[in-house]
Amino acid sequence: MNTKEMILPAVCLIATTPSAFAQYSPVPEFKGKIGKTVSETRTYYPNHNPVAKPGSPNVVWIILDDTGFGVSSSFGGLVETPCLDYLAENGLRFNNFHTASISAATRACLLTGRNHHSSHMGRFNDDKFGTPGYDTYLPMENGTIAEILRENGYATFCVGKYNGTPDADGSNAGPFNRWPTNRGFDHYYGFNAASGSEDQWHPLMYRDTQREPEDPQGRPVIIRLADEAINYVADSKSAAPDKPFFLYFSPGTAHTPFHASKSWIDHYKGRFDDGWDEYSKKTLENQIALGVVPAGTKLPLKNADDVDWDSLSPDEKRLYSRQMEVFAGFMSEADEQIGRIVDFLRQIDELDNTLIIVAMGDNGASGEGGRTGGRDLSSEAEKEYITSELGKYDHYGDENTQPFYSSGWAKACNHLSVTTRNGLIMREVPMME
Repeated sequence: MNTKEMILPAVCLIATTPSAFAQYSPVPEFKGKIGKTVSETRTYYPNHNPVAKPGSPNVVWIILDDTGFGVSSSFGGLVETPCLDYLAENGLRFNNFHTASISAATRACLLTGRNHHSSHMGRFNDDKFGTPGYDTYLPMENGTIAEILRENGYATFCVGKYNGTPDADGSNAGPFNRWPTNRGFDHYYGFNAASGSEDQWHPLMYRDTQREPEDPQGRPVIIRLADEAINYVADSKSAAPDKPFFLYFSPGTAHTPFHASKSWIDHYKGRFDDGWDEYSKKTLENQIALGVVPAGTKLPLKNADDVDWDSLSPDEKRLYSRQMEVFAGFMSEADEQIGRIVDFLRQIDELDNTLIIVAMGDNGASGEGGRTGGRDLSSEAEKEYITSELGKYDHYGDENTQPFYSSGWAKACNHLSVTTRNGLIMREVPMME
């Protein structure tokens, strides 16, 4: 298990009635009278669709990808996230959110409220194994939060990375019974299969169950996702102002590759030249000042394979600093687009009646990049990789690059600073994907 942070800007309890069953819409009892003629017949029009109680809050559930505890400024990190900071300052901030070690498993837990093995998603949705806990076919008996809310009168929208459909069923051929639109969501816009998030400029996108064409404007996908989220909410509130909505907003940020607009990458130019060791120290200082961790907290002991920043060559430092600049720009651009959604809710006077939950992230920062960010490479290949990536320095993060970062940054971003407990030193290690 890994500890990550969760932000709850507003909190309320949503209770379902005993008659609310996911995916269950029985034919209502006819309470009229059938006569021999129309004049002798007493008609009855049952309510086929549930109606939410007046004043029921909207729910916006945001989950970020591969984001460590020490990333966002909301929790002391050095990446600017002013929208998330605003939500944290106007709500509740939690720092003991336990996740599974991989994305699909965590998301299955969150969507169903059940253990990931009970949801048959012990690993990835594209990595099935022939046992019930790992076959990737989330049981219909495990109702999703979208199903429950829809059966209680909510409009429901899924935008972004779903990660809950078996990879074998993730094409236009279906079957579609385990796609978002058949697991409680009225509409879906995003990438379904695990591989869909592997490009933030040209992702494999779907609208409901149909392939979505490439964006003619060539925008980063996070902007497209925010646009669709706003459009879904606007359409629903225009047609049925009193109907609450559930928005599950799950961008690919900050899953590799790190893709972002150049302006956001340039915003962080030179910010991380001091390296990951200094990053960890500054983050801890900020966490103590914020009260995220208690005074006297120390950084975890280093792992045997940790690399000191000062021991790196000039080329390594230049590349690794750039990797973190791109990652930070990626994160801040996502925060900016989440801010657009929040601003829209404010504009339509729905913000104060909306429960917003932000989970950062689904499993922590990814250490898969290895020493260089090029994953598992030989010593000679590492040198070639560094030279090749530095050749892309000026346009790093655009559609012609596939940036990742060194595991040194993943460890710095993951550090949940801890004290000793019962004489034992508690340590966090970077998690995979």
